[in-house]
Amino acid sequence: MRSVFVFSLLSFYISYAQRSDFNDINFKKADSVAEIHKGESLRNLPVLTHNLTAPLDTDVEKFRAIYTWISSNIENDYSSYLKISNKRKRLVNDRQAFLEWNSSITPKVFERLLTERKTACTGYAYLVKEMANLAGFNCEIIDGYGRTPTLLLKEDSAPNHSWNTIEINNKWYLCDATWSAGQTILEDGNARFEPDYFDGYFLAEPKLFVKNHYSINSEEIKLKGTQNFTAFIEGPVIYKEAFLAPIIPVSPQKMYIYIKKGDVVTFKLNAPDNFKEEKFQLLINNGGRQKPIQPNTIRNQNKISLIYRFEKIGLHDVHILVDDDLISTYVVKVKKVRQ
Repeated sequence: MRSVFVFSLLSFYISYAQRSDFNDINFKKADSVAEIHKGESLRNLPVLTHNLTAPLDTDVEKFRAIYTWISSNIENDYSSYLKISNKRKRLVNDRQAFLEWNSSITPKVFERLLTERKTACTGYAYLVKEMANLAGFNCEIIDGYGRTPTLLLKEDSAPNHSWNTIEINNKWYLCDATWSAGQTILEDGNARFEPDYFDGYFLAEPKLFVKNHYSINSEEIKLKGTQNFTAFIEGPVIYKEAFLAPIIPVSPQKMYIYIKKGDVVTFKLNAPDNFKEEKFQLLINNGGRQKPIQPNTIRNQNKISLIYRFEKIGLHDVHILVDDDLISTYVVKVKKVRQ
């Protein structure tokens, strides 16, 4: 199972593998094993890891049990996230200091994880790595930027997220246990974690993953096709539901689109071959009024084009939906045609 994984001093790119490699695997047994051991102590990780993996036959099922157990048993700690985020902001211009600090806090983060079963993304990624390594996998932590619908980034934003890359059957895959665990709800200035396991970030689609994850380390292994940071933060908003199919927004490549009245915009996406194009629609908000639109749709194998002509001037929030699930959002500014 193990193979040598060496980081070069120079950046290099690989093609990560896709979850479709395991379409013939039923994860119900792995998930049931994780459920049986729900609530078990983290004090003896070798024993917990053995209990989660021993009943399973394939490597991917073993890692699945580890991953779903972590994402279903650990609470996202918003207070720790704020402390780490503030420190990252202070060190944003000193990369070496940031990396040294990031390594130094791991024992503290891990101790709170053991005692309180709470952690920020750093703790999730560390626990995935530790348990996967105990099970005999090569697994690494990647630090960088996570971009969500409620957390848009700027050029001077500090790194804010950590996730993992895992080797299974001599191929490398991507996963994000933090984002699989649930969501933090902010109400009246108070944070409340709402556990809700989400499967889309387990062995996530690489071409979609790169749209809301960006590695900070130039010498670290990167996803083939990764754009520069400016292009990353200027891209459309991607919602987690896009990862289930998966559905990959291809163009326009920028979230903000500037056109003239009467111009046509074509929203291009990649979707599974068996995905029916009539499932797609646009939800357009202009001046506070929201209107569902059935655009002209063209399909060419797994490529879908949604075509719409903008006849009203102003700012339009354009949401792409599939069966009422939000997939991505663009902002279209329509200017009046000068005579």
